[in-house]
Amino acid sequence: MIASALTRSGLRVGLYTAPHLVDVRERMLVDGRPISEDAFAQWTNMLADEIETVGASFFEATTAVAFADFAARGADVAVVEVGLGGRLDSTNVIAPLVSAVTCVSLEHTDYLGDSIAGIAREKAGIAKAETPFIIGELDPAVALVLIERAEDAGAMVEVVPADSTYTGELDLYGAHQDRNAAIAAAVLQALPSELRPSKQEIAEGIASAWLPGRFDCRGKWVFDVAHNPAAIGALVDNLRAAEVDRPIHGLLGVLNDKDARYILSVLDIELDALWVTTPPSAPENRRSDLDALAQLAGDNVVIEPDFARALAGVQTGAATVLVTGSFHTVGDAMNRLPGFAPLG
Repeated sequence: MIASALTRSGLRVGLYTAPHLVDVRERMLVDGRPISEDAFAQWTNMLADEIETVGASFFEATTAVAFADFAARGADVAVVEVGLGGRLDSTNVIAPLVSAVTCVSLEHTDYLGDSIAGIAREKAGIAKAETPFIIGELDPAVALVLIERAEDAGAMVEVVPADSTYTGELDLYGAHQDRNAAIAAAVLQALPSELRPSKQEIAEGIASAWLPGRFDCRGKWVFDVAHNPAAIGALVDNLRAAEVDRPIHGLLGVLNDKDARYILSVLDIELDALWVTTPPSAPENRRSDLDALAQLAGDNVVIEPDFARALAGVQTGAATVLVTGSFHTVGDAMNRLPGFAPLG
């Protein structure tokens, strides 16, 4: 939403997001266009020695490539999504014009700690002195942690009120996107005057924003990368509100660091049939134990380890097919369905 509004104002905008669905080049866009294959290869080769010397992770390496690409393609401004946490994330090397935290959830506990307050402190690590820091968190106790950490850093704190929602039109579906739009508008309005879009440009940019894999409806297919309890709750709300055609069949693939049992239990109730599988792009060490999930499965659940068979089977007799559970699951399905991959 932020990038779309900045583009609408006439700026050349870099956008860095993660993870990708099918092609790593989805992560680094300038004016909506991905880095070219040749440029990605060239930057990777140029940075290879440094990447190996410091033992950079995949995300750290792609962050370096993205920043180099944005500079090379002459971006006026970049919108950068933090990867994990904030304080120690590789994106935190930048000096932002504005930074923001949308919400905090209990996730990546092996890296960030097992408490919401601890995770909030890590996320607030992107707050910088004398720089606007926008807080969208709705839980007052969690918001207070963010405020205290940001004020300690000397940031200029702005809390988006809990009752503040966006009243304009949105292409992105779901009540939670109204809240996201309100946060995006606050970020845009906190920019320096020379980069701040007009109210009309903000409205038009937010209205036209789109991101694949977020309650992404294409014919009978619905793709949603929801992979934690809060996101699954929003997905279920969206399915009900959209009144999609029944029967609804689901293709579910969840990584083993997520609450697969809870997600399975919710979707088993909401859907008419559910196929549980393993996305082939998921790393071996992050794949869920399908045998354990089978013990929880109801009569409407089919456990099918082979992704291709699951993708074929889930379509049989379905008026709507939902693909969810992880970026890997949605990306692997899109990659196998003609014309659905984000980059074509």
